[in-house]
Amino acid sequence: MTTTRLSARAAIASVTDPGSFTELPAPVRESPADGPLAWTGYDDSRARAHAHTGEQESVVIGTALIGGREATVISFEFGFLGGSLGERTGDLLEAAYGHAREQRLPLVSLIATGGSRMQEGMLALTQLQRVARQCVLTRAAGLSQIAVLRDPTTGGGWATLGAGADVVLALPGAQVGFAGSRVRPADADPAAYCAEGQYAAGHVDAVVPPAELRGVLSDWIRVLTAPRAEGPVEPPAALADEIPPATGWDAVRQARHPDRPRAGAYLDAYFGLRLPVSGDRAGGTDPGMLCGFGLREGRAVAYAAQCGTATRPAGYRTAARVVRLADRLGIPVLTLVDTPGAANDAAAEHEGAGAAIADAFAALAEATVPVTTLLIGEGGSGGALALAAPGNTWVTPDSYFSVIAPELAAAILKRPPAAAPATADQLRIRPQDLVALGVARGIVAPEGQAP
Repeated sequence: MTTTRLSARAAIASVTDPGSFTELPAPVRESPADGPLAWTGYDDSRARAHAHTGEQESVVIGTALIGGREATVISFEFGFLGGSLGERTGDLLEAAYGHAREQRLPLVSLIATGGSRMQEGMLALTQLQRVARQCVLTRAAGLSQIAVLRDPTTGGGWATLGAGADVVLALPGAQVGFAGSRVRPADADPAAYCAEGQYAAGHVDAVVPPAELRGVLSDWIRVLTAPRAEGPVEPPAALADEIPPATGWDAVRQARHPDRPRAGAYLDAYFGLRLPVSGDRAGGTDPGMLCGFGLREGRAVAYAAQCGTATRPAGYRTAARVVRLADRLGIPVLTLVDTPGAANDAAAEHEGAGAAIADAFAALAEATVPVTTLLIGEGGSGGALALAAPGNTWVTPDSYFSVIAPELAAAILKRPPAAAPATADQLRIRPQDLVALGVARGIVAPEGQAP
């Protein structure tokens, strides 16, 4: 499957409100005949590219409405020398980023490029440094960057505007990779160089069919530009009508019950609209960690939620990524804790379990936005605590939090397996115990009920 290669302006028209695009002026740059390297025939190549596409360069920049909200838009013209980056391309990209910061607008990049322009040599390659600098300045300004990976997105365009964006969307079948089709190893697995492969590897947040792209982009801009809550968000209401357990072992049994409400149900009940992100940007994903952004009563909230499984290193890294992005954008965070503990198999150790958990702890510790946590099931040791907000953690009646699972605690203490229930009582892991110990602020009740 290949993605239809729309022109730069057709790509803009496909995702923006009709008639809303206004092109930004191109900076003036004087260059010698055949460019900075005096590459024979370069001017002729550019003239043919202009005649073929109607464009003066490989990108078109401007502003447009997407779902009624204004954004700065960059769109690559692959028909102009393969959408390659040269000095004039860098000028246009820099102008677009600068306009986004001046006007406090989100930036959307519709990318289709083969990389740096050979006819300008190292001067073309150094445009990546300019783009990287603009990305950094825009992040520092607290503005969001959304990339749409069209076909192809390779070379420096992928390694800067694409992979450097806050949210990365891709069209089905698009070539995506640092190595273009003519320079990758002949025996390379083609799945590694496509949108779907990059999504599976945790480098793309979603693969979006062309017919859905306008709506998805509109939703993202709506969420990322929505008002922020003042102070911490409220914890979700309990979804199970349970009373606090009588014993520690009752708490464990309730939290492990297969029919207990899970993270997906809590998120669906809490958010009017939510948009998932995927992957740790380091080669991994964890389906047991749901992360993203959403709207709660019209206000933006980020979330990271464990789903009751042993959390993989990629899950912690994805959660840390979302917390840091939310912090930069000034968006409060909700975390849902539910895990028997961090994954502890050999693969998890090879994937850096300790470092990933440490990074999750650090992301919450350094966050300047308020973080709210709700324990909705099992709270197993440090693998659960890594997602818990210090001083603002709440619990459901069907949950428990423990320094270690009671069975493992009994084993460490050289007690027989039958001693696990008594050990659970000694550990004081019930919801009401957690409140009494000051670990949790309170027990949440179902919607409409007093706590």
